[in-house]
Amino acid sequence: MPDLISIGECMIELFSEDPIEEAESFTRSLAGDSFNICVAAQRLGTSSGYITRLGDDPFAGYLLNTWNSLGIDTSQIKTVGGFNAVHFVALMPDGNREFVYYRSGSAPTTLEPNDLDPEYIGSAKVLHCSGIAQAISESARATVLRAAQIAKERGLKVSYDPNYRHQLWSPEDLREAAVELLPYVDYFLTNSSEDAPALIGSDDPYRMVEHYRDLDVPVVAVTRGEEGAVIGSEDGIVEVPAYSPGGLIDTTAAGDAFNGAFIHGLLNGMSVEDAGRLGTITAGLKLRQRGAIAGMPSGEEAFGLFDRLRTDD
Repeated sequence: MPDLISIGECMIELFSEDPIEEAESFTRSLAGDSFNICVAAQRLGTSSGYITRLGDDPFAGYLLNTWNSLGIDTSQIKTVGGFNAVHFVALMPDGNREFVYYRSGSAPTTLEPNDLDPEYIGSAKVLHCSGIAQAISESARATVLRAAQIAKERGLKVSYDPNYRHQLWSPEDLREAAVELLPYVDYFLTNSSEDAPALIGSDDPYRMVEHYRDLDVPVVAVTRGEEGAVIGSEDGIVEVPAYSPGGLIDTTAAGDAFNGAFIHGLLNGMSVEDAGRLGTITAGLKLRQRGAIAGMPSGEEAFGLFDRLRTDD
């Protein structure tokens, strides 16, 4: 059974080097915040499983075969009638991205609480929840909440990334969903660029940490791109530097890389600060390659760099 279980939506990704309105061809891949975290953690050595619904369209075999080839446990993925979500992605000159989504009514939006197996969830150590999974439908939101409740009943840690997307819902809806889930959350994994303004009206990472620590969340980690991360826990607040290897190619899933590595570090007895450092290293290494999955570093590479940087310090 996997140590980390994540629940959400994985989409077909169609990528172009050109602006979407000018592109003549696209490269197929896949991505989804809740799935990317599984891959990041799996490559570092944490066994991971995914809960979603798979549409029975022509992309189904590609998705399932890819998930299995990456070593992710797919025993809880339910195939249903319908289609799998798609997003188109184009890189901007600064490494950021533009997105166009086709996901309304997709198979993962039909997730229901009765898709959950309490015994499966209870066998893990951490359940990861995503704000995007909450946003895609009311039934998916109810499923995320029930999964968190089961996890807490079974003694698991629960991590949560609100991952605000203005295309999916309003800041008010995000705040309501976050409040709903917070009583079950142990690791609040967020960012200062999109989440913080939507949640607290400020991009100040220290205010984010203090706000959610005051709400009794045990660990709050706020990523802030090239400035690293600010992390708060019962031991205080620490600032973790970014790792910037140069040659930025694509920022896609850098935050997910941090989250997967951070969870992996905590699962394996690292301090909050060391887990954060592993997170920024993993995120930095991911920036060197295009796509959400391809750039996720191996454990050998990430831990080798972690040890070298610690020696240099």
